[in-house]
Amino acid sequence: MSKSYWLDLFTGTTWEEFLNYGSKVSGFRNRMRNNVSKIKQGDILLCYVTGVMRWIGALEVLGSSYDTSKIWKDSDFPERLSVKPIVTLEPENGVPMDELEGHVCFYENSEDSGKFKGFVRMSPNLFRMHEDGEYILNLLKRAKNNPKSMPIDQQKWERKPLYKAKTRKGKRTVETLVSIPEREDEENLFQGGPSQKSIGVKMPIGDVTLHTDIQHLLINLGSELSLNVWVARNDRSKEVDGKTFQDMPNTVNELPTQFDTTTNKVIEMIDVLWLKSNRIVAAFEIECTTSVYSGLLRMSDLLALQPNINIKLYIVAPEARRRKVRDEILRPTFSLREKPISEVCGFLSIEELREKIEGLKNLGLLSSIRPNFLDEVAGYFAEEDDWD
Repeated sequence: MSKSYWLDLFTGTTWEEFLNYGSKVSGFRNRMRNNVSKIKQGDILLCYVTGVMRWIGALEVLGSSYDTSKIWKDSDFPERLSVKPIVTLEPENGVPMDELEGHVCFYENSEDSGKFKGFVRMSPNLFRMHEDGEYILNLLKRAKNNPKSMPIDQQKWERKPLYKAKTRKGKRTVETLVSIPEREDEENLFQGGPSQKSIGVKMPIGDVTLHTDIQHLLINLGSELSLNVWVARNDRSKEVDGKTFQDMPNTVNELPTQFDTTTNKVIEMIDVLWLKSNRIVAAFEIECTTSVYSGLLRMSDLLALQPNINIKLYIVAPEARRRKVRDEILRPTFSLREKPISEVCGFLSIEELREKIEGLKNLGLLSSIRPNFLDEVAGYFAEEDDWD
């Protein structure tokens, strides 16, 4: 039986720790036990360093490892394999991900850049196309034999995406991992219309902003589902196709009466709410150009004021902002709650949402579905997720 190729993700730090221990044990998180069990002797692990986005090594699997030594400082990676290096490269000689464009199934063209069809979000991950693994292995061998020095961003190489922290859960003090987002001085990619066009998001016609266009889409969708819709109080006069939001079908002028004044002050500024009778069933914050943080604070405030509330929460943003949303959701202020925001607030990609709605319309099913269909589209982030 021919060998299989598997993705093995590292940060710069975990790669150095792997090398320092002798390059003989690769480890994975508990939740990946099922995938690890499928890896056989002779299979090849292709090593990719997130952040700097370089392929940096290939390892032959010798079998399971029962080595329980403290190899990695910040994580145990208890699902371990005994390995033998085939190729290892210095960071500056690593193969940039860009060299794979057009040659592998997860990076067919520029539209796959950054997302890579979700392939590099976890490890170990089986290469769907055997030829892709062979192609990367050949690139690594070529880079070993004919090294080219390409500088790396040292800050990205040394970045520590997860930090340990302690929090209270009931009467217990528990240790958890939280994400500290890197400082962003500017968000040039999202400052205005032309840059939004450049990320491939379908833009509205005329002077309507992308934010307003998505609000309009969610209002219409809620109405199609026979729900009442609340629009943020300061957005009610916005106009699309000659009609203001407050004049659209099923848009309501008053919030449910079961909340106190403080709660109402928070939720009346949420971009869109779907309501059934006197109950909120879903809340949406649209984050096309803003920091994401303000929308999540409103979600967090709502849960703090009404801890027993049971509604669906969503951040709606372009696919290119997925990483930004993930970093903000995993901030300590949201992660260290008794119920972390990441467990209850999903990410809705604008592109995937539009595609899903269009598909349901074409099938004539839109008016017959339930609001929880959005969970088929939404993504939920966890602290241990592996990301570029």
